[in-house]
Amino acid sequence: MTSQEPAGVDRRTVSVPDGLAGERVDSAIARMFGLSRSRAAELIADGLVDVDGRPVAKSDRVSGGSMLEVSIPAAVDPVAIVPEIVEGIKIVHDDDALVVIDKPVGVAVHPSPGWTGPTVVGHLVAAGFRIATSGASERQGIVQRLDVGTSGVMVIAKSEYAYSRLKNAFRYRSVDKTYHALVQGHPDPLRGTIDAPIGRNPRHDFKFAVMSDGKHSVTHYDTLEAHRFASLLEVHLETGRTHQIRVHMQALKHPCVGDPLYGGDPVLAKRLGLVRQWLHAVRLGFEHPESGEYVEYESDYPEDLQHALDVIRDLD
Repeated sequence: MTSQEPAGVDRRTVSVPDGLAGERVDSAIARMFGLSRSRAAELIADGLVDVDGRPVAKSDRVSGGSMLEVSIPAAVDPVAIVPEIVEGIKIVHDDDALVVIDKPVGVAVHPSPGWTGPTVVGHLVAAGFRIATSGASERQGIVQRLDVGTSGVMVIAKSEYAYSRLKNAFRYRSVDKTYHALVQGHPDPLRGTIDAPIGRNPRHDFKFAVMSDGKHSVTHYDTLEAHRFASLLEVHLETGRTHQIRVHMQALKHPCVGDPLYGGDPVLAKRLGLVRQWLHAVRLGFEHPESGEYVEYESDYPEDLQHALDVIRDLD
């Protein structure tokens, strides 16, 4: 490495997979080692990252087959998992490899700075589930995430082998992720694909936007129901960017109902009794990491979303 390594470091040398070719170095490190992007940037700034034996900047791009060397110093993680049973989390499926849950609104997937509410990881620990230890300490076993304000079905790895297989399945887009979204107005055409890169909004750290230099992002949608004030869409994600559906629907000028952060009308949301975006992960399908069999799990609409949809139907 380019600087003297401190004692107690975890040094890793891996070959960059072709699927990450062209990614920024900090992003590639975050995805391969389960670190936050900011933590990856810190390691690069500290001279603890080499690509093919040379120091790099965080914005440099990686090539498939390059040798990535990373030294991760031992550190006390400031984000701790708080074991806590969370009312409303339902176990959809459980076996030795994985657990599938139905996540309610208002629950984060894992702890993060500034979040003091309940988490999926905290619930599973409190309920006695054994979770894979792969990944950053606060999100061990996590292979996918849903926003705090998004409900629905998701999978968590219990074995290390399952973690590796599922993480790769999500990375290489072989997982079928289906959402239902109630959006304002009527998309034209009624069925289509949104192919628009997404990046961090330069004016708001916590928001994302369609940006020319953003990450490749593809969303497929199909109208299931068209009503006077809104349309119910079935959405399939080809990629999995943060807030992808919400950002793409705003770009289409048909934001998710109840989503003022991305252009939703607060007056309509109040009329429907909604305090969050109408967005639900209804179905998740993938090849089971142990059996190789294709499995699929579903989640029904929660009460608040069903009520809002019923009101929309009655307003026709």
